[in-house]
Amino acid sequence: MGELRSRRSVLAVPGSNPRFVEKARGLDVDAFFLDLEDAVAPLEKEAARENVVRALNDGGWGRKLRSVRVNDVSTAWAYRDVIAVVEGAGAALDCLVLPKVTSARDVHWLDTLLTQIERAVGLEVGRIGIEAQIEDARGLTNVDAIAAASPRLESLVYGPADFMASLNMKSLVVGEQPPGYDTGDAYHHVLMRILTAARAHGLQAVDGPHLQIRDVDAFRRSASRTAALGFDGKWVLHPLQVEAANEVYAPTQEDYDHAELILDAYEHATTVDRRGAVMLGDEMLDEASRKMALVVAGKGRAAGLRRTS
Repeated sequence: MGELRSRRSVLAVPGSNPRFVEKARGLDVDAFFLDLEDAVAPLEKEAARENVVRALNDGGWGRKLRSVRVNDVSTAWAYRDVIAVVEGAGAALDCLVLPKVTSARDVHWLDTLLTQIERAVGLEVGRIGIEAQIEDARGLTNVDAIAAASPRLESLVYGPADFMASLNMKSLVVGEQPPGYDTGDAYHHVLMRILTAARAHGLQAVDGPHLQIRDVDAFRRSASRTAALGFDGKWVLHPLQVEAANEVYAPTQEDYDHAELILDAYEHATTVDRRGAVMLGDEMLDEASRKMALVVAGKGRAAGLRRTS
């Protein structure tokens, strides 16, 4: 695998619907996944695989990160999903999204199967990444082991709807606080566990979808909470959500410019003046300041920002 790429906005595309696939090509997202799981009815699974292979091989995705969400390991469809997609379009595929991951064993299974297929058809072994979706209490309990399960892993993805169901949460609105809970953020522990496990193993952390697709203000509120914690991006289900996601998960121009200035000032102080700390106006900078600035500058560069000061 190469360097992890930006995932500010990750578009979910039903793999059984060629019309949605065609629309998805023109949207300004960093990544997409063609869905073989929840968006496809059981009787349509086989046909959807053929559509997904065709959509990947036809190209036209630009620089978008190309992914497919297969069915989870407990189903009868998972192994055929992986074989059909990788044998049919492995050269045009960057990642597989594995849903409902409950233990490291799930990731080991996918890693092993991918390696066997890559060797059989002559693909570079290890190039196709894995994104593990955490969707229930068991997955969260084992999230550290899951994050360490394979060098193919690129991100951990929070699956809010299934997770809320697994806890018997009293709510039908994904992404909003459950009725009667007025003491803070009901999802904070879950999000921080996923984020901490991801960062401990050099992975990205991606928030799941907000299902009220036309309520952009609600989507922005939901995205802003996870962006503030440090999540890298969020799944989007509708073109109305794309612009909000790209904006929320990128730094502001002012913050980006300031981060680049901190990096310049600190480099000058430590390499030219040979000092470990430096003043930038009224702000004292040290090594910790440099690390924080690297994060903001990195996200700004990935978002295509350019310095204005």
